[in-house]
Amino acid sequence: MQRTRGRAPTGGRADALSQELIVGAAVSLLDELGERGLTFRLLAKELNTGPGALYWHVANKDELVALAADQVLGQAFAAHAGLEEETGSGLRALALAVFDALDRHPWAASHVSAPPTLANALRLLDRIGTLVARSGLPAERHFTVSTAISYYITGVSAQIIAPRITHQATVSRDDFLAETAQRWEELDPSDYPFLTRTTQHLRDHADRDQFIAGLDMLLDGLNTTADPRPPA
Repeated sequence: MQRTRGRAPTGGRADALSQELIVGAAVSLLDELGERGLTFRLLAKELNTGPGALYWHVANKDELVALAADQVLGQAFAAHAGLEEETGSGLRALALAVFDALDRHPWAASHVSAPPTLANALRLLDRIGTLVARSGLPAERHFTVSTAISYYITGVSAQIIAPRITHQATVSRDDFLAETAQRWEELDPSDYPFLTRTTQHLRDHADRDQFIAGLDMLLDGLNTTADPRPPA
């Protein structure tokens, strides 16, 4: 393990620490208290050690939260164990596993890096690329298509999930959507014809269904491009 800058641990308990153990405890605290509630002092108390011992393994809070989000991605791989599927079904299952993992840990959604640099984010892009390579697309298109799918999975998940973190402290998701829908209803229909007639759909929509709708359009496009067929 590569250690980050910090004070060397002293004593038996600190020596028992590892980055993996620290990050796992951070995930639990982030689930319970959110990003603002996580502090090194509280984490040290949870692990029965001193804050200085934590800094031997993790440089700062930003790095800790990024590593915690990457651990959440690892849980998605545990839910999607293999690569034996066809391209479309494999990508769909992988994308939903990632969305569901981030949905269970909403604080993590905006911390999944793109382009990826951490272990599980790198594995995500590599697994996407491996599936895309089976699609029949020319090899020169594999990178562009794979990164586009990766950015959809992580970026759209963050766009859908992260606003809950912003608003949940003061207002529930349902109340937030109701307030937004009311603002849309008050718009001038001649200027905003679509928004003013779709307010009920905004109130009632399911986030996962919204993610799936875009994902299916993306994968349908991939299938058409990889296996073009003449019109019937």
